[in-house]
Amino acid sequence: MNSLPQEKFEALGLTLPPAPQPLGIYKPFLVEGKYLYLSGHGPVQNDKSLIIGRIGEDMDIEAGKLAARQVGLTMLSTIVTNFGSLNAVKRVIKVLGMVNCTGDFLRHPYVINGCSELFAEVWGQENGIGVRSAVGMGSLPDNIPVEVEALFELN
Repeated sequence: MNSLPQEKFEALGLTLPPAPQPLGIYKPFLVEGKYLYLSGHGPVQNDKSLIIGRIGEDMDIEAGKLAARQVGLTMLSTIVTNFGSLNAVKRVIKVLGMVNCTGDFLRHPYVINGCSELFAEVWGQENGIGVRSAVGMGSLPDNIPVEVEALFELN
């Protein structure tokens, strides 16, 4: 039998950062029927600070990919904090990844793979990979390198 998402996550030996609290007028998540919408998340670290930097300017592509993975961990933290376990989520439906980068940077999908690979590790190839967009932005809030929003299907 396949292990559950929470067990897969625990086997990775990763640490979840604190779930972020909204700093604006929005909800961090919304449930509609069997769907869980997560607002855009940034790369929150374990000490609640944000990873800061612009890819192609003061951060390279590998640091950007690691920042995207940290965004994924931050999103998982929001799920665990509000639903008790990653097992509440059946699968990833859609991911929108936004990359704060210079105008000549062209490898947005590679950066967002940092988040997508984490989701595939947690929910498996079948349920952890959904449809996706990866786009470049001229800036992101607080100069974070990556912001990701996602849609999940709940169990």
